Amino acid sequence: MATDFQITFDADDPPALAAFWQLAMGYTAEPPPPGFATWEEFAAANGIPADQIGNYGSAIDPSGTGPRMLFLKVPEGKTAKNRMHLDLLVPDPEAHVARLVEAGATKVETRSEMGTTWTVMLDPEQNEFCVAKDHVDHD
Repeated sequence: MATDFQITFDADDPPALAAFWQLAMGYTAEPPPPGFATWEEFAAANGIPADQIGNYGSAIDPSGTGPRMLFLKVPEGKTAKNRMHLDLLVPDPEAHVARLVEAGATKVETRSEMGTTWTVMLDPEQNEFCVAKDHVDHD
């Protein structure tokens, strides 16, 4: 049995970065836990000060198959290149890159090697990721 996991990002603005990755991944905002109508209600019931609600953000796969993405507020900014990054495999990379640039990403460069082409990008907080063609037939 495989180990379940989530992907956690350090962030300056967790809700904004979560919204970007929701768009990038086709994910949705995570609803509050059962029994709570809002995250603010959950925070109040759990002693989380109202001014700390923005210290967290998350994104979930609406199908329930992909990992949860968690975004946590940290005091320090990004200082070095990621040692790990995500490769987003999509049917139309050029269109996806354009949507992500419009949402605040930066296109760094497009590379080709061994028959594969991908675009290196930075999210709004300068985390590296790539966009490439998904070669799986989805029809």
